[in-house]
Amino acid sequence: MQTIFPMDAPADQSSRGASLGDPEVGVGREAACGNDAVDQCAPALTAASARFAPRRVLYVVSQFPSLSETFIVREIGALIEQGIDVRVLSLKASKETIVQDQASKLLDRALYPIGLLHSIVAALVAVLRQPGVMTSFLVTLVRELWRRPVIFAKSLVAGFRALGRMDDIRRYEPELIHATWATYPATVAWLLSRALGRPFSFTSRAHDIFIDDHMMARKLDAAALAVTITEHNVRFMSKWVPATRAKPIRVVHSSLNLKEFPFSRSGRMPGKLLSVGRLVPMKGFDVLLSALAELNARGETFSCTIIGEGPERARLEALRSSLGLEGVVDLPGAMLQAEVARHMTDATLMVLPCVVAPNGQSDGIPNVLMEAMASGLPVISTRVSGIPELVEDGVSGRLVEKGDAGQLAQAIGALLADAERQDAFARAGRSKVEQDFNVQIEAGRLLAHFREACHG
Repeated sequence: MQTIFPMDAPADQSSRGASLGDPEVGVGREAACGNDAVDQCAPALTAASARFAPRRVLYVVSQFPSLSETFIVREIGALIEQGIDVRVLSLKASKETIVQDQASKLLDRALYPIGLLHSIVAALVAVLRQPGVMTSFLVTLVRELWRRPVIFAKSLVAGFRALGRMDDIRRYEPELIHATWATYPATVAWLLSRALGRPFSFTSRAHDIFIDDHMMARKLDAAALAVTITEHNVRFMSKWVPATRAKPIRVVHSSLNLKEFPFSRSGRMPGKLLSVGRLVPMKGFDVLLSALAELNARGETFSCTIIGEGPERARLEALRSSLGLEGVVDLPGAMLQAEVARHMTDATLMVLPCVVAPNGQSDGIPNVLMEAMASGLPVISTRVSGIPELVEDGVSGRLVEKGDAGQLAQAIGALLADAERQDAFARAGRSKVEQDFNVQIEAGRLLAHFREACHG
């Protein structure tokens, strides 16, 4: 097959198994297999699913790479390791100034937009080639989105951008088109599916079902496969599942390459708290600052680093100042994964008090909680969305009620004072991630579902 990528990439885009744990060596499946053999412990479904799985899968993403979407990079990398030729269609040129090493290795597999005017011309050519398909799709957009003109316009632009790379996509001959979000990527995957006569699938995660759920029922009806990352999401999405859809929504967790997150309980700095995420309302950083102010007033000795960037920075800095926490709480901005990992090896606790934002937005399962648990860092979070599917309160971490700064302060103070419980949570947390959030296992699971989507 002719290699058609890379091209026009911007220059600056530089039922789940039981644990096999041995508490004396480490915890969970990796300890039993050895740190260099995690992928050998993936279930038999990995090899079986690869046998008849599609060999060429086109991933449709909003922007590639994106610093906040390392889970997509891990998933693509794991599929490539299993012999799948994955290519990426990015609907926007990436504006990231920080590019993870893993993502930079995939840039030669990505297609980027080639200009709106050229894309519109390509769309007109596509209409002339397949007038029935294109007209029918446009009619569907009008019927579904005429009351939502902004989303309609963005959907058209996304479609134009995809059609602008149609010749390259046809040469690649994807057997399956998979969207990484249920929003515009899924709309584009649906369009390409109709144009190419190939099945499409999509994965939904958080904002794409809790906030921006446009055409969800139609997409569920049309998709050969619908995937989401939590059982909570499956229940939430059930209201959209059409009576004509015989196949269930599948759960495939966002997951980690455990070889990148070695478990360690040594060298941790007493009283060092860590929190990581975009500075947005749903992360609950304002609740964290209020809880820390309570601890500070009680004379507790601690420091806290909140890693991340976002629109809430000014408000959080002002709140930090008003609470008298300038010398206690650091807001250093966004960091590369390797830098975040170094902070995780030093910290005593990871605290992420997620909430449901005023606009209804919330996390699915924050990847940073998985990373902390894999690294041996005990976690404290909240009972929001799918988080209880990762963190079992009192077993693999602590969960408090969302928005309750007093309860959060109590949980932090109690766990800081209990080294034995910290260690127990850390080991149970690693075991949970090995069992249910291992990228080799989850990629094999996804591959099995891809096979089902292509072959029934």
